[in-house]
Amino acid sequence: MSDSTLEASPRTPADDAPHLLIVDDDRRIRVLLQRYLSEQGYRVTLAGNVEEAKACLKNFAFDLIVLDVMMPGENGFDFAAKLRSAGSELSRVPILMLTARAEAEDRITSFERGVDDFLAKPFEPRELSLRIASILRRVQPPQGSAQMTQVHFGGLTFDLHRGELRRGDELIRLTERERDMLRALAEHAGETVSREALAGPGVAGNERTIDVQVNRLRQKIERDPANPLHLQTVRGAGYRLIIDR
Repeated sequence: MSDSTLEASPRTPADDAPHLLIVDDDRRIRVLLQRYLSEQGYRVTLAGNVEEAKACLKNFAFDLIVLDVMMPGENGFDFAAKLRSAGSELSRVPILMLTARAEAEDRITSFERGVDDFLAKPFEPRELSLRIASILRRVQPPQGSAQMTQVHFGGLTFDLHRGELRRGDELIRLTERERDMLRALAEHAGETVSREALAGPGVAGNERTIDVQVNRLRQKIERDPANPLHLQTVRGAGYRLIIDR
């Protein structure tokens, strides 16, 4: 990929544009990818290694990860395998492996670790963009689907697909558990969701633990957490989320 390919100034992506995480220890590659993919309309966040990527995944929801293999510390193969075995929303984030390791064995290892696609360096930026678009088409619900994608309450907007909570343009940080709980509540807005359902599969969900997590979530979404208007307790049954209609 040459610098001349990426000379155009990137446009500002839309707030609801797909959000990509680029993980590569080569700073030049990161910057060039950010410039090119932003110009293609994507939101882009950069990480120089797996530890930085993990920090990003705690703070943001991503639609796709572009992942290098050989990096200082944990390599891309192992990171992809851990994401796929996470047992959470992270296990479903698509991964495109972008690496100079182009042998058949490397491609096979990538797919065995759960990646969705593989592209060898050097590469054509246009091909990368087309592969990303192809993956996103496969994993995202079709436009016009009756499935609810956003809910609004108390001046907040929660995107169920991205797992992002915003107050206007401000992104409110959610933990992975808070994101899962809010999604479960939003998917059944106005209905009572049991503590067991909020605990999720494989999670130790005693009542006290769920109550503590709900109280923490209220601190982020309620103007007066002691007197919640939106995340309400249904005594003896669970909780419900009241949204704007």
